[in-house]
Amino acid sequence: MLHTNLKHVLSKDDFHKLITENENVMICCGRMGPMCVPVYAAMSELENEYNDVVFADMEFDIPEAEVIRNAPEARGFMGLPFTFYYKYGKTVAATASIQSKEQIETILEEKFK
Repeated sequence: MLHTNLKHVLSKDDFHKLITENENVMICCGRMGPMCVPVYAAMSELENEYNDVVFADMEFDIPEAEVIRNAPEARGFMGLPFTFYYKYGKTVAATASIQSKEQIETILEEKFK
């Protein structure tokens, strides 16, 4: 399990329940590495500003993370973390590698407002 203050997605069932039962979801799939930790930190800050978005993490190396690792939107992704944005259970954006708080906010504003 990742050591963040975010909601943890631990299984495929958790994943599917999260994205289908919530209108707006951001999931960061990664490790506790130098490219991932800043994204988790930004998400923790943004969680207080975006009450209509569920922010969650998923450990990249667990078998269940194949729902993100093998998603069509992740083809060609080279760096961790893989960050996915879901609206009504559908992927509306996906990014790879480090993202700043401002970059994440831009996607949240474009896709969830």
